[in-house]
Amino acid sequence: MAGYKKRYKLWFESGETMNNTLVEYINGIEVIKAFNQSASSFEKYRNAVLKYRDFTLAWYKASWPFNAAYAAVLPAVLVAALPFGLKFYMDGSIELSSLIVSLILSLGLIPPLMKLIEFTDNLAVIAQTEQKVHELLVAEEMSYPEKDAELDRLDIRLSNVSFTYDKKPVLKKMNLQMKEKTTTALVGASGSGKSTITKLIARFRDVTDGEITIGGCRVQNIPQEQLSALVSSVSQDIYLFDMSIAENIRIGNPLASDDQVKRAAELAGCNEFISRFKSGYDTMVGDAGDRLSGGEKQRIAIARAILKDSPIILLDEATASIDAENEYKIQQSINSLTRNKTLVIVAHRLSTIIHADNIVVIDDGEISAQGRHDELLDTSPVYKKMWDAHIDAGKWSIGSGAVSPGQNIGKQGNNYA
Repeated sequence: MAGYKKRYKLWFESGETMNNTLVEYINGIEVIKAFNQSASSFEKYRNAVLKYRDFTLAWYKASWPFNAAYAAVLPAVLVAALPFGLKFYMDGSIELSSLIVSLILSLGLIPPLMKLIEFTDNLAVIAQTEQKVHELLVAEEMSYPEKDAELDRLDIRLSNVSFTYDKKPVLKKMNLQMKEKTTTALVGASGSGKSTITKLIARFRDVTDGEITIGGCRVQNIPQEQLSALVSSVSQDIYLFDMSIAENIRIGNPLASDDQVKRAAELAGCNEFISRFKSGYDTMVGDAGDRLSGGEKQRIAIARAILKDSPIILLDEATASIDAENEYKIQQSINSLTRNKTLVIVAHRLSTIIHADNIVVIDDGEISAQGRHDELLDTSPVYKKMWDAHIDAGKWSIGSGAVSPGQNIGKQGNNYA
């Protein structure tokens, strides 16, 4: 038992590292094979296993001689009790009944005592597990009011909003107003804080400082069910449950009829791939939707949002995984989805947001500029640089050199209304 607490903590951590490395290896197996990194990646997992093995064996070698001695000596109680008991009986110091009772008690006392000693190992397991669970239980829980908030309008306002993640500032004293029934586009470099804004509006997280209001009411003062009914979110990271396609779409509105589900799927351009499946809308999508492509999963997510029909729509590059053939159809469905609604869209392809009512340029967690497309081209060097890079990307193709200026850009830009 010497140093047991410290040793067990290290053993627990080495086992956790081994399990995490295994999960990482399995999840990334396609990338590992594609880039011929099988040997190095497996070596990382192998080293984690060997570290766990070596630590465990070293601990066993240090403790098992004592454990073996204890396991051998304690059950051998009769080796001492029987000869000494017989000697006491023959000397007349105890009676035969006392000898028999002593022998029976000695045999019955040791097994519970050994079980008690072995249970100390379980106490260490409980202590380590309890610490992990305790970290979750003491985390601050989001609180929601019970009474619905009274909202006259659906303007969204960020007032001096700051957000820090892992001690790293993501948003810095941001002030922004998104008017009701208008389209606000958030653009900027990766990691600038665009997606964070949408998550804070939906209250997936709480702001570190400042406040976000919808219709003049802080999102913290809006009940969860009411806020969920107000906001629909479609992100790049789509998660589908291991249910049928129809059931995954119906998550947007559990009371929707089959006809409403099919109508939403049609607007989102899902019919093209659903018709290929033998079971149609009853097709199971698999674990996390692994039987569908990225674009197909994204279209189902858009169908969910269409079916939910919320007044506020948050789109985090909702067409990122959709092929060019279906992009126009889905842009049209998004137009139907967002008509007369408050739309906040995170965009990487600037051609999809040139008609937005307000384009907000985010640079390192701060608003660099905002306005309409034509205004920003004249007033914002950051936006002008992004637009020029977007145009250059449209001129470039693999193996065929440059194409004429504006090719593949103009039509794409007109798709968004």
